[in-house]
Amino acid sequence: MRAPSPTQQRVKVGVIGLAAIILLIAIASAIIGGASRETPIVTAGAAQPDVVANMAVADNDTKSAEPMAELGVAPPTTNTVAAKPK
Repeated sequence: MRAPSPTQQRVKVGVIGLAAIILLIAIASAIIGGASRETPIVTAGAAQPDVVANMAVADNDTKSAEPMAELGVAPPTTNTVAAKPK
């Protein structure tokens, strides 16, 4: 038996490396795919998607000129100081 040439050895190492990468990608895909098919865990006190969606629809009914002020991000531009009693 004769020793493999350096070119043959490099090709063999490259093919083995490529096969290892493809195997790792397949394993990761199987793990991620299995995790995405699981049903979400319902915990006490967690946000419920249907309730949150209904709240968002209800909030869209009232249009505001200052949405940032409603969120508390920016101060309101209207004068909110109450009139002084006489």
